[in-house]
Amino acid sequence: MNVRRLIPTAAVAGAVALGLTALSACSASNAADGKNGDKLDVVASFYPMQFLAEEIGGAHVSVTTLTKPGVEPHDLELSPRQIGGLSDADYVLYLKGIQPAVDDAIAQSGVRNTVDAATLTTLEDHGTETGGDEHGHVHKGEGAGADPHIWLDPVKYAEVAKGVGKSLEKADPNHAADYRNNTDALVKKLDALNTSYRKGLSGTATKTFLTTHSAFGYLAERYGLIQEGIAGIDPEAEPSPARINEIHTIAEKNHATTVFFETLASDKTAKTVAADTGLTTDVLDPLEGITAKSKGADYIEVMQSNLAALQKALGAK
Repeated sequence: MNVRRLIPTAAVAGAVALGLTALSACSASNAADGKNGDKLDVVASFYPMQFLAEEIGGAHVSVTTLTKPGVEPHDLELSPRQIGGLSDADYVLYLKGIQPAVDDAIAQSGVRNTVDAATLTTLEDHGTETGGDEHGHVHKGEGAGADPHIWLDPVKYAEVAKGVGKSLEKADPNHAADYRNNTDALVKKLDALNTSYRKGLSGTATKTFLTTHSAFGYLAERYGLIQEGIAGIDPEAEPSPARINEIHTIAEKNHATTVFFETLASDKTAKTVAADTGLTTDVLDPLEGITAKSKGADYIEVMQSNLAALQKALGAK
């Protein structure tokens, strides 16, 4: 992650202590005051985890997300109340490696009922250029520099969904059958999405796409594409003049037409690069949050919009 986004551990530790003190003093959490009734009190770190919790948990869970709509997940700073609420939740679902503030808060607070989605599938190390034959495997939940953007690959996301379903069964065995059914239903949707991507991207004029946010390594690898990141994992980082020249060469050589940007960050870099290289711009949503700018109401719809954008940019037949 960009170093400017990292929150000092000492600051998080102080907030943890303050949050836990406030929690014990006023018992303000939903679980403590019982206003959620018999529902499992679930805290999700950001939207991809929230979607899983809501789809699989269904009517048996009450889900709170730490990352509100419109907030760039990497930039998240937790309030003392949010940190304190972690220890009172029945179940916490997060993805280690994407939000340092959340990782540190969980480690400092001693939360017991946590599920790290990164341990439910295999992570890989992706650079700014990622293709079907260029990747490094990393064991589940291990490896510095491992790419955390697993939710952008429907197959990996389905693996995570299955793990979340099993963990919810253990956390709330009285509703295990419903969690299994909901998991099966979600996995079927993800399987259908995978099929749409596989067929929709199988006959494109080019396989290379350019993006300001190198979040699509798993997607590129899954469907035989090549992701060229403008300036790495920071969507607002400005590329060097040398990198702009490289992008121009890459675009010409591979007949790339579009520089993709995301909805939760500025499009300045994408437009600057596009103007310098004679390309167009479009949205390729990394699905880190749903807002009014999102091209869809949920994960499935936005992923379908992403597919349409890729087909247009890559010249699908």
